[in-house]
Amino acid sequence: MKLPKLTVYDKYIFSQVFMATFIAILLFTVVWIAPEMLLSTIKKALTGVYTLKTAGLVLLYELPKILGKAFPVGLLLGTLFTFDKLSKDSELTIFRAAGMSFARILAPVLVLSLIVTGLCFITCDKLIPYSCNKLLEIKGKVATTQYIYTQKDEGGHPKKAVVVSKFTKDKMSNVIVLDFSKKMYDDVHQLSEIYVAETGKYEDEKWLLKDITKYQISSDGIFEGIEKYADMTALEGQSAKNAYTLMTYSTKRDRDITNTELKQYVNLLKIEQMDEEYRDMLNKYLQRYFHPFVCVLLAIMGTLLGFSKPREQKLVGFVIAIGCIFLYYITLPLFDLLAEKGILHPFITAIFPPLAFSLGIVGFYKSKDI
Repeated sequence: MKLPKLTVYDKYIFSQVFMATFIAILLFTVVWIAPEMLLSTIKKALTGVYTLKTAGLVLLYELPKILGKAFPVGLLLGTLFTFDKLSKDSELTIFRAAGMSFARILAPVLVLSLIVTGLCFITCDKLIPYSCNKLLEIKGKVATTQYIYTQKDEGGHPKKAVVVSKFTKDKMSNVIVLDFSKKMYDDVHQLSEIYVAETGKYEDEKWLLKDITKYQISSDGIFEGIEKYADMTALEGQSAKNAYTLMTYSTKRDRDITNTELKQYVNLLKIEQMDEEYRDMLNKYLQRYFHPFVCVLLAIMGTLLGFSKPREQKLVGFVIAIGCIFLYYITLPLFDLLAEKGILHPFITAIFPPLAFSLGIVGFYKSKDI
């Protein structure tokens, strides 16, 4: 199989779109980072909180989070600007008169969009989690959280609930264990025992609690007795490991972990029957693959919007492009909520934005009469 021959046209269009895209990404990054992030970092550097080196590293590690959004936007604006200029200079008319089809005109743009798609995927999968962890190290922040883990039987009924008031790494404080009896009413389970521990720690696949007070509860809901224990095991084996993993991930945003870790988290949520969290994280995991592909769709859309008549208003295409980007990012939280609440399947909420862009491309293609 022979590869398509690289022509002068391909080099020309590729270089033009590349430069325009690079400038658009650069401007987007500067606008995003300048208002608050840059001023805050400079202020901390001037007051001695950060050294100049630390301030530079903070800005450097903030970049991947911005680039994850800048790649699709930059590609859309870069292709739009390039092809709008080609239209105004009548160069596209010359290309069409030479017998070039729209698909052939689009070819170098697709090559560039696939490269940007790969960069966007790597940024979201590797660079953003890495930079987020580095920022935590620089800022000296230790993630703490409150957490509730419920151990369920095969029927989905709770057997035991562990409430952790404060959790830092593998250490816990003020831990409450609710032990449910097999007796169950229509609206509530009967508690049999309550354990309150001053401290706790995860080690050797066990949740070890210390300084425990046990409250025995009768079937009538009355305290029967209070006992003291030096230590006890609240969870052990796979349940302890799963609970610790879930508690650890609860301190992080989905962007702070890699695709592999996010997939493991999703599978664990399904095993533990945490339905809302499972749907939400599955939606986020699927978005990791659909979001980079949006780069290709936006490149095609930018090319179509750039096709215009010599005297046609230039701002029309840019207004439509900015509107599409605005709708894309502003509706993502809505789709996240629809997935989390089970109103729509996570696959539908994740694929809907790319599908909407695809339909928009078909509409623009027909309206342009290319």
